[in-house]
Amino acid sequence: MSDFTMPSLGADMEAGKLVEWLVAPGDRVARGDVVAVVETQKGAIEIECHEAGEVTELVAEVGQTLPVGAVLARIGGAVDAPPPRAPEPPARPAPAAASPSPERTPAPVPEPAPGGGAVAASPAARARAAGAGVDLTRIAGSGPGNAVLLADVERALGARPGGASEPTQGKSRPGLDMVEMRRAIAAAMSRAKREIPHYYLFHEIDLQAAQDRLAALNAARTPDRRLLIGALLVHATVGALAKVPELNGRFEAAPFAPAGAVHCGIAVAMRGGGLIAPAILNAQGKDPDAIMDAMRDLVTRTRAGRLRMSEITQGTITVSSLGDGGVDALFGVIFPPQVALVGFGTPRLRPMVHEGRIVPRLAVTVSLAADHRVSDGRRGAQFLAEIDRLLQEPVIP
Repeated sequence: MSDFTMPSLGADMEAGKLVEWLVAPGDRVARGDVVAVVETQKGAIEIECHEAGEVTELVAEVGQTLPVGAVLARIGGAVDAPPPRAPEPPARPAPAAASPSPERTPAPVPEPAPGGGAVAASPAARARAAGAGVDLTRIAGSGPGNAVLLADVERALGARPGGASEPTQGKSRPGLDMVEMRRAIAAAMSRAKREIPHYYLFHEIDLQAAQDRLAALNAARTPDRRLLIGALLVHATVGALAKVPELNGRFEAAPFAPAGAVHCGIAVAMRGGGLIAPAILNAQGKDPDAIMDAMRDLVTRTRAGRLRMSEITQGTITVSSLGDGGVDALFGVIFPPQVALVGFGTPRLRPMVHEGRIVPRLAVTVSLAADHRVSDGRRGAQFLAEIDRLLQEPVIP
């Protein structure tokens, strides 16, 4: 028997509010299964289980705010395991194609909704819909078997005329408190500037060749499958870490050791203000198309306030891009305990020397904020030069 406890989702987190259980007593869980949703300063985070076994007891109740380390549930079988049983056929339906979290475990089987018609919905979603006077039959579910989840109800409330059903102060939606988010950002950035000896470098990169190849590729694709230049920037950043691995990792204990995998954080600007940087896990094994798909998915779920614990806590480097923000360069602050942040300004036409002539070329300024405890300017310069090299001959399908 082991305790499943409230995890720490950041150095500044002291407590979290349990808003939804996605398992029930008697359910079998595997390592990595999403079992609960916890509301923090970063929104509603899907919490993963770190061991396999059977849920024997749900200790915490939905709505409770509990400190980090508090027992949420108890899982049997991980230590006191009975004799192994023959593999069972999958008993749970596969998630619908539109589900943003393919590995999610199902919520408890719901009861038919009042008024006829069995609508699959999690208990938290049903309670929220009842309190807001929302008809569950009119909400498209994103959970297993098209079940309606709490996030689906919140999205439906936000889409109604006049916005959310309840007035909020400092909130863009329930579960995403912008005031608290600003406090969390302030705490993390203050810690970063206080504890991390930053050094900064910047470099201008000619993107014209990459843009021309991208335009030729996208001409034959439907809009939903087109690649954006941002995916190439992230792909090149991840690829350059193979040459300068000391910029990838988390400084949690001395001596620092680079991470084996690249979990690349993507800075996502929230519409109501604030910034969250969830990670594309194992980005080193993804081609530009896979990076593009992962970026779309992360942006959608970040702005809906539905991220997974691993995406919040395992980042090893962060990329921040201004896109079409209209600013040439940015100099970021490292997100602790990471040791580097890469910033891309707005790509724009600039006069550049090409084949002996001054011509307009698409270019971007890339910057590096790095931790002087684990690298120096020479290695940082090699890293930016490698990003440049990779973007001159981008790997495009």
